[in-house]
Amino acid sequence: MMGQVLIRNIDDKVLERLKRRATTQRKSLEQSLRDLLTDSARPSRAELLAEVDRIAAMTPPREEGKSYPTAEELVRQSRDSR
Repeated sequence: MMGQVLIRNIDDKVLERLKRRATTQRKSLEQSLRDLLTDSARPSRAELLAEVDRIAAMTPPREEGKSYPTAEELVRQSRDSR
């Protein structure tokens, strides 16, 4: 389901600028505004970094002096276990 928003009391100059921008982009005003809102709602850099930190915290720490196995090693281990 998609939501709807009604915005009242937009300055006429702002509305005209938005209409010109939409025309230049060969989009309807509605599509242009939808795109602007979608871009504005993207997560910030800080939010993305916080998500990276959250995911990294779920990764178990590696043992001292050991590195994570390579993809090749994991494939070999998988094949050898069959």
